[in-house]
Amino acid sequence: MSLGQVAALAVAAVLGFWMLGAYNRLVALRNAVAAAVAQVDDAQSRRADTLLALTAALRAPMVGETVALDTLQSGQAAVTAAVEALRLKPLAAAPASVLAEAEARLSASADRVLALLDGHPDTAGSADIQALLAALNQAAARLDFARRTFNEASQAYNEAAQEFPTRLLTRLYGFGAAGRI
Repeated sequence: MSLGQVAALAVAAVLGFWMLGAYNRLVALRNAVAAAVAQVDDAQSRRADTLLALTAALRAPMVGETVALDTLQSGQAAVTAAVEALRLKPLAAAPASVLAEAEARLSASADRVLALLDGHPDTAGSADIQALLAALNQAAARLDFARRTFNEASQAYNEAAQEFPTRLLTRLYGFGAAGRI
């Protein structure tokens, strides 16, 4: 083998190892995004259970507020569907955007129910409702942490996919940009 052939082989080997390393890094970051989606899914599921229990407990004492309670339940159903779509495609930006919108609608309807609950001090003061509200606050804190984890993982993935020269390979490998919630 000539010196030129050895040099060409060495350059090809270095290029091949770099491509393999870049692919493995993107896969690891993609897996981190998927793991973060699983955390969001778990935290959202816990919050959904708590909201279901809260709305069930509020149905009887707040019989005149069924529209607000139904809106809260439908908002939670929309969030659950959005999380499911995100779980199926964790790197797609559209499901993350849909989830962010559904979360905003759910937050607005939850704020409305909590404001209406303030108008029922006897109900709001019951031990059961207080326990459910505390559980809801705890679930919301878990969900906020899971959302932050997802956004950080998405940002790390997006930054790695946009770095030169890795971004030249993202199309070859089929990696797209991850969304944020």
